[in-house]
Amino acid sequence: MSELKVFSIKKNIYEDNKKVAEETRGFLRENGAFMVNVMSSPGSGKTTTLVSTVKALKEEMNIGVIEADVDSDVDAKTVQEAGARAVQMHTDGLCHIDATMARAGVDALEISDLDLVFLENIGNLICPVGYDTGAMKNIAILSVPEGDDKPLKYPMIFAKVDALLISKMDVMPYFDFDMEALKERVYHLNKDIEIFPLSAKTGEGMDAWTNWIRKQMGRK
Repeated sequence: MSELKVFSIKKNIYEDNKKVAEETRGFLRENGAFMVNVMSSPGSGKTTTLVSTVKALKEEMNIGVIEADVDSDVDAKTVQEAGARAVQMHTDGLCHIDATMARAGVDALEISDLDLVFLENIGNLICPVGYDTGAMKNIAILSVPEGDDKPLKYPMIFAKVDALLISKMDVMPYFDFDMEALKERVYHLNKDIEIFPLSAKTGEGMDAWTNWIRKQMGRK
């Protein structure tokens, strides 16, 4: 009987992903585009927040959005109506976007005249954070109804993102959400993270969030 061969592909997968991600970042920089990877659980308000962000920035920059979903094109149509160029990416059941898929989205978006690109990742607090997409910055969105204990349950995403948006602040009076406890838990995982409580519905906190984007892009 021949010897059983045992091998691991994890290292190669991540090395290949890193290579494509770096190439994508270089391509974006060459074309003057800045990409932000947006991650959260389903129903956190990703698309609604992006719509408000697009409306706030569209007069000063050209914006594109890569919408990643298992199926449907409703989110891409929504952000397109708000004033962004949009493409829809179907993942056929995959729970994350890796660098190769993100690059396909960038190419489909035709970014030569875009300044800012958002990649709306699959709704999931676990899988997406493990893959470099080629974005310059990574953010997470946590909605008030989800609770302030999420950093205890899903620490990796809060440890790795550059900014955290606390969405749906307008419903804070109706939920047992402790903002100070949330901040303490997040800063324990990531001392450099920036936190922006906001409401896409009322506009609360949107100026601080959009100013952060401008600053990251070197526009403020």
